[in-house]
Amino acid sequence: MAQKVQEKGVAGPVPAVDDPGRVRNVVVVGHSGAGKTTLVEALLAATGTIGRAGAVSEGTTVTDHDPAAVRQQRSVTLSCAPVLHGGTKINLLDTPGYADFVGELRAGLRAADAALFVVSSVDGVDAATAALWEECAAVGMPRAVAVTRLDHPRADFQDTLELCQDAFGDNVLPLYLPMLGDDGTAVEGLIALVTHRVFDYSAGYPPSVRDPEPQHLPAIEESHNSLLEGIIAESEDETLMERYVSGEVIETSVIIEDLEKAVARGTFYPVVPVCAQTGLGLDALLEVLTSGFPSPLEHVVPPVTDIAGDPHAPLRCDPDGPLIAEVVKTTIDPYVGRVSLVRVFSGTLRPDSPVHISGHGMAERGHPDHDADERFAHLFSPLGSALREVPYAVAGDIVAITKSTTAETGDTISGKDDPMLMAPWVMPEPLLPIAIVAKTRSDEDALAKNLGRLVAGDPTLRLERNSETHQLVLWCMGEAHADVVLDRLRSGGVELDTEPVRVALRETFAAPSQGHGRHVKQSGGHGQYAVCDIKVEPLPRGSGFEFVDKIVGGVVPHNYIPSVEKGVRHQMERGMVAGYPVVDVRVTLFDGKAHSVDSSDAAFQTAGALALREAAEQGQTTLLEPIDEVWIRVPDEFVGAVMSDLSGRRGRVLGNEPDPAGHERTLVHAEVPATELVRYAVELRAMTSGSGTFTRAFARHDPMPTHLADAVKKEHAAAR
Repeated sequence: MAQKVQEKGVAGPVPAVDDPGRVRNVVVVGHSGAGKTTLVEALLAATGTIGRAGAVSEGTTVTDHDPAAVRQQRSVTLSCAPVLHGGTKINLLDTPGYADFVGELRAGLRAADAALFVVSSVDGVDAATAALWEECAAVGMPRAVAVTRLDHPRADFQDTLELCQDAFGDNVLPLYLPMLGDDGTAVEGLIALVTHRVFDYSAGYPPSVRDPEPQHLPAIEESHNSLLEGIIAESEDETLMERYVSGEVIETSVIIEDLEKAVARGTFYPVVPVCAQTGLGLDALLEVLTSGFPSPLEHVVPPVTDIAGDPHAPLRCDPDGPLIAEVVKTTIDPYVGRVSLVRVFSGTLRPDSPVHISGHGMAERGHPDHDADERFAHLFSPLGSALREVPYAVAGDIVAITKSTTAETGDTISGKDDPMLMAPWVMPEPLLPIAIVAKTRSDEDALAKNLGRLVAGDPTLRLERNSETHQLVLWCMGEAHADVVLDRLRSGGVELDTEPVRVALRETFAAPSQGHGRHVKQSGGHGQYAVCDIKVEPLPRGSGFEFVDKIVGGVVPHNYIPSVEKGVRHQMERGMVAGYPVVDVRVTLFDGKAHSVDSSDAAFQTAGALALREAAEQGQTTLLEPIDEVWIRVPDEFVGAVMSDLSGRRGRVLGNEPDPAGHERTLVHAEVPATELVRYAVELRAMTSGSGTFTRAFARHDPMPTHLADAVKKEHAAAR
């Protein structure tokens, strides 16, 4: 690993802290292409953490170290990059901007105490970023905005600022305004609106500082007044606004102090223009991150319980308190093995100290409940893929542990003598199924091993072994997520293919029918003799199966009647016309014959199955398809397109209403056949420019249209 550090050009000291007040945990968020990774790389270089900044296009950035990220030239996983500024350690959590990797974003939000929204001055704000802003607002997370890519020919800071104010709401105000150079096009400086100082980057980073030219003052006065009024409105000093309105000059030190408090409380949201390529605004942004954003001491520790689920006394960010930490991300490093990113919320995590690891409540995602005691030999400060050993991690800090045999994403780490569970964060449901098949028997073993690793690190990935369709299905967040998952499986030495996902259907009878089952064989010794006659009747949906005995006179001995039922049930499981289970029928045994010597349990089982098959051949059968209840959240402008699309999917819209969460979005409620939803996660995203989301739940089974059912039957017959 030391060699890997040298390759990345790490130059700065290993950041270890003793005081949570000297830590800032900042999640960097924004849409794909906004420049998050490039900005983090520039901050690493500006603080001396690395010798020089890498480039996304060259695959040389610190945080995009995953091979899939290098190949796709975009972040696909959460990555931590700590920097030191003014004696404060800032853990920058770089997150993917693409919607498929929202699980990585959720993990970053869990580990952070504040969020830096990165908005491109070329592309503006998308709907997903606006929705994320509201999500942060709901939990009171402090936020700031960095407007990037100011060196682009189409960059427009003022237009981007107005877009941010429209999307994010009140108190989104700039602390600085860009200043053009002598050519009138390139941004070469910043004007600080609070202090009226000019930061000139024309000679590079760090900037020279001077007073503004007199002709610049009138142009910035309106922005200066708006900023002061916004800061004073959030001041805890209720007399400050009266003093300002009366014309009193408020001291700059008072304004800055109130600004920092308002940002830390999450009621004021500063905007900083930055350019990663030229270094413009990096120092100003670092000041906002260290002076404005809160330390972990101001962050409420999530609720905890004991292992049995009983409430535990509330904890706070205290290095001397009980140990409670959480695994926010687990990855598999080709050199080190399992690496887990851990946020310490209380206590101090030390090497070689016994700890308890608990993971509960994720069994449906492929994470069985587990509890184990472990010792971590080493703790590391992560810098992308590089690991630098540290002696301990105090409450509020983020570290990496290696070679844990049980730790998975979402697990709680606590003291061995006081084991606890932390309330989990909300993970989105994966909605795109991908059916995979190992090419050889040896690949099946490698596939099982690699799947276990992937599921341990990615809670948004759900593994399903469908007993009805006999397919191994990976439920992913979208196509990009699926591509990364499949790539990681193949890079782990697994040869595999994908195949169309099959939806588990049902068969039933559409009308009453009768069947005659005769199984008579004689071949030396005891023969086989069993005859039975049955009547099959359809039942209402969801009724299941009923077996009725109406044998009179003992024509079928009493001890063989359960055998007939067993044979009927077995044939129902195998299906009649398309290989799917038969449901919602009543089978009545009303006649038959037996032989005193050749009849047997096995013979009557066979006869029962034959009778049901004949009843299906003679009668009317139909296929039932699962119907899902679907809730779709989309911006108002896409409602018409979504409803039209649902109609084309044989869906039935039950209604729509304004989304309770707001954001000028609509919640559409519908029922849609599950066969029409296999790729809906991809198609909805394309239809709504990435802003639409949906959830689904099984509702019932309904008859499949005849032309579709016939196609399924023909396909089944051809495969036999």
